[in-house]
Parts: sequence; C-alpha cells; structure tokens
Amino acid sequence: MISVLRKHLATITALLCCVLVWNAARLPVASSEERARLAAPFRFTARSINSADGPGSRNIRTVAPAYRDIRSWISSVGAGVGMFALDGGAESHDLCLVDPRTDTMTVRPAPGTGERYRPFALEPDTPSPAPAAPMGCLPADYNADGWQDVLVYYWGRSPVIFLRSPGKPPSQAAFLPRELITPSRVWNTNAATVGDYDGDGHLDLVFGNYFQDGARVLDPNARQEELVMNDSLSNAHNGGTNRMFRFVSGTAGQRPDVRFAEVPGVFPPDRVRQWTLALGTQDLDSDGRADLYVANDFGPDHMLVNESVPGRIRFREATGTRHAGTPKSRVVGHDSFKGMGVAFDDLNDDGMPDVLVSNITDPYALHESNFAYLSTGDRAALHRGHAPYDDHSERLGMARTGWSWDVTTGDFNADGKSELLHATGFVAGRTDRWAQLQEAAMSNDLILSNPALWPNFTPGDDLSGHNSNTFFVRGPDGRYVDVAKKVGVGTEAVSRSLAVGDVDSDGRQDLAVANQWDQSTLYHNESDAGAFLGLRLRLPTSSPCGPAGAGPDRPAIGARARVLLPDGSRRSQQLYPANGHGGVNAPEILFGLGDRAAETLPVELSWRDSCGSRHSTTVTLSHGWHEIVLQADGSFREQR
Repeated sequence: MISVLRKHLATITALLCCVLVWNAARLPVASSEERARLAAPFRFTARSINSADGPGSRNIRTVAPAYRDIRSWISSVGAGVGMFALDGGAESHDLCLVDPRTDTMTVRPAPGTGERYRPFALEPDTPSPAPAAPMGCLPADYNADGWQDVLVYYWGRSPVIFLRSPGKPPSQAAFLPRELITPSRVWNTNAATVGDYDGDGHLDLVFGNYFQDGARVLDPNARQEELVMNDSLSNAHNGGTNRMFRFVSGTAGQRPDVRFAEVPGVFPPDRVRQWTLALGTQDLDSDGRADLYVANDFGPDHMLVNESVPGRIRFREATGTRHAGTPKSRVVGHDSFKGMGVAFDDLNDDGMPDVLVSNITDPYALHESNFAYLSTGDRAALHRGHAPYDDHSERLGMARTGWSWDVTTGDFNADGKSELLHATGFVAGRTDRWAQLQEAAMSNDLILSNPALWPNFTPGDDLSGHNSNTFFVRGPDGRYVDVAKKVGVGTEAVSRSLAVGDVDSDGRQDLAVANQWDQSTLYHNESDAGAFLGLRLRLPTSSPCGPAGAGPDRPAIGARARVLLPDGSRRSQQLYPANGHGGVNAPEILFGLGDRAAETLPVELSWRDSCGSRHSTTVTLSHGWHEIVLQADGSFREQR
C-alpha cells in the first residue's frame, strides 16, 4: 500500500494543490439566509400589459427561404417597451409596446394608472419596401414642440417617426407618420438611441442595424446574396450599416413635421457593419457632449467619445488597457463576446458613469462574461483614445446571468444603492440544441456566413429558453446577489427589454418587461422604500430656437443632476432614457436617500438649452417629486 502511495505521490500532491487553490480562489456563494435578508425590502406585483394569446397570435416569424431551417433563431428578437407621457406632461404613465405575436406597436396606459383611453396601434401610412415587422419603439419629442412623439424601428424598412398632433384624443389619428428617409429603404434595425450629439440644442438619432442593408429577411420569396449570417462568431464585419442622423428642422401645430439628415463618416469604416444589438448614450467625461457605447453581437463593442461641434458630429474611439491578469475579451473595445445590452450607473461613487454590458453567460453552454466596467476617474484620457475602465464583473458577482439581453439599474427601495436587472432567455422549446450550437461555434469562420451550414433551429428546439430574469441586490461586502425569484420578478419567460419608471409617482420605481412570444408584464413596486428625491427636468418650448406655436414643456434629455448628501458625498445621474436593447426608461431621475436623508438638499443642475448654450445652477429641494423647468437664461422655475 505504501509503495502504491509513493508511486502516485506526485499525482496526489498535484490534485491536492488544485483542490486547495480552487477552494481559496473560488468566489463566495450567498447563503439562503443572506438571500432572504437582501430580498426582504422588495415586493412587486405582476400586472399584464397586453392580452394572452388570441386569434392571429404567432410564435414564429415567416422568413426568407435561406433562413427557414434556422427560423427560430431569426424569430428570437422584436419585443420592446418604453415609458413616457402621452399627454406631454411630466408623469410617465404610458407605455409603447412592441408585441411580436401580432407584429404591432401599440400605445397604452400603464397598468394600474386607469383606463384613460383604449390602446391603439401606430402603423406607417406608406407601403413598406419589403415585408416588415417592428423591433422597437423610442418615445421622445423629436420636433421640440412639447408633445411626445414615438419613433418605431423595424426589420424590413427604415424607421418611422409618429409625430403627436395636439388637441386630438389619444388614438392613432393623433399621430402623423413621417418617414425618416424617403423613399423608405430596407433596413434591419435592432437598436436606437437619442441625444444631442453636436450640441446644437436639438435631439439627434443613432440606429444600430443587424442584418445587411437591403436583406429582405422576412420575405418568404426573397432569394438574395444579402441573406447571410455573421462571418465570424467573434469578429464579424458583414452586418447592417450603423447610421447617425442629425436634426435639421421641425414644425409644430396640427400638421407637425420634422426632418433629419444622415451624417456620413461618423462610424469608422471598420466599425460600421458589426451586427449591433444595443446602443448607449451617456456623457462619460462631463464635457456636455453625449458619448456612445455600441454593443455588437459576434465581436468587439466600441466606446465612442464625442468630439463634435455644432453642425459637425464626430467621434473618437477609446479602448481599454489590458493588465497582467486581464483576459483580452474583458478589455474595452477588444472583446470577442456577444454584446446584447448596455446601461450606465455610478457603482463606485466617483462621479463618473460606469458601463454595464450584458453577454451570453450560460453555464455548460456558451460561458462568456457580462461586463461591469468601473471607471478609474481619468476623464481626460478618453480624448486621448484611452478608456479609463476596468472590468470588475466577477468580483462584484454579476458576471454570469444566462443568455442576457437588456440590462438596466434602478433604486427600487430608495436606499441610495442601485439594483441591477437583466432580461434573459433565447429560444424556448423541448429539445436542447446547445451541443449543435457549440459545434458551430468551433467551426471555421469561413462557413458561418452561409445559413445553410448552420445547425437547424426550428420550433420545438431550445437554447437557454428557461433562464430567469435577474434582480441583483448589493450586499454588505459589496458583491451583488440575485434575488429575482424571491422578490417576484424572476420569471422564466423569454424576455428582451426592460423599462424603469415611477408610473404612479409614489417614489417607488416600477419595472416593465417586454417578453418575446408571450404576454409582457409591469411589475408594480410595493417595496419598503425610504425617502427619495425625484426630478422631472424639463425644457421650455417657448424658445427662440424652437418651433413656433409649441405646446408643453419637454423632457430635458441630456441634463445632469448632482446631489450633495449630508455626509458630504455626492451622487449624480444623467437624463438619457434610451439605453440598451429595446428598452426606454421614463425621462426622470430618482435619488434614493436611504438613511442619509435631510429636510432639504442642494442639487446642482446642468443642461443645454434649445439654442445649444450650456448652463448650470444649484437649487435646494425637499424630498419627493419635483418638476423643474430649466430656462434658457440659466434660471429655473418649479412647476409644482
């Protein structure tokens, strides 16, 4: 026996060392008691946004012959949701919802806010150049008249802006469709965001396109060379063309209008066709210019730093630094993962927005990593082409969440700490097809672009179809713990998009989830919540640079608020609602005060007026919601 042990001593010692190292290096796992404690303050009640399956409902798309054998894959996206105020007011108690089961984009009251009008669909009034389906909705005031419009983007056609006509009751007749470009072109758009990128005081638009321009993906009779798949799983460059559109003019009145012009050359030639799934807008360096994060499927994401001047939009790419212990794919701009969603929050409280990116992270399937890019504080580095961010997702406990799509944050119990949420799941079925997908993932890139050489993914097949949506709460040790099922939001429905906002103005942020091929849900927040400071920042439409005859004040997209807390710390947020994959938050800011509440708090507000001038002022505010109009002369007035 001793001789046998001696013979295998080296092997036994090596195995023992491996076990000891693994045990020392493994990350902590939250106990059931800790999960229960972290979940205790939170409660949500689920309310259906739309109806259950009915006549005409589908669970698969009609696709081009080239994609027939992977039609479940092609049918995996298209559910989107956004929060806004249909009446032009400050309280966002309305939803725009894209439902793939009926290929409709509807406007409707948020559940629980009263049956103020009947839901209605918005449809283009001009023929589509190809069979088309809506993929997302983006509410905003595009012609600067104070009324909230809705932009809808599609597979099969270029986007349409539905302009709100004042004085008409809520219905399709109250919106006038305006083509973004005429005649409409065949695009396949999966993401859109909005911001004032050149600093002229007007909103501009960015679109992330997926399949190649001109590809008639949803046409059962199409036979085109453009009907291809990605030419790599880690560095694909044969997708649709990403595009930037600059505001040119807008008019108000009963026949409102708006015009945008495409800006060529904004995206570098080697970055413009990368299968984009999500877009994020944020002023990363506090210079008053909106920067961009482009999250790409099948290849590197891109952080684009704004170096524009009024009338001329231009960006510079910033990439991160690889340290000795950093895998290449966890460096900003060098990842080979499947960027699905993006959000911003200041997790390390240094006053600079951090970047959260969702990827495919399914154990025993495709195990990449989400990103939690925390800033190092060097804002100036961005304009030198360096992204001052390092990924801390593993240390923070948020690296793995399944097949994740949209990602967002909110302070759902107003304690001053953000919670983190992911929409998850891909294709739900009975037959697990991960082995086939893994085989394809290991194949030569030269064959991937041909859909005929992909494994079959048809109705009944399953790829991460039963992942649970996440709800991460930060524990005392700084790590995040997922308690979604304990708080009532951990559904296994295949989800796509998330929208956060306080639909009933009770100081507790609610959550809308758009599900693919299923009912969508509003999770009404009934948590134990502390004091809060809520800001609905507005710009007056009575501006020399706005349209004549404009109406209500409008959301001050791009404004920033920074609050000074009694302990001397500062917290800041920016008003950019349209970040991620198909989800648009309410245009409002909420600071949870937790145990750091004071009777009044000084708040520094920064904004750009309708003529493009920058202003800042400090106001002293009490707890609760405040509607504040930011004036063109640098002053402010509180509405109520």
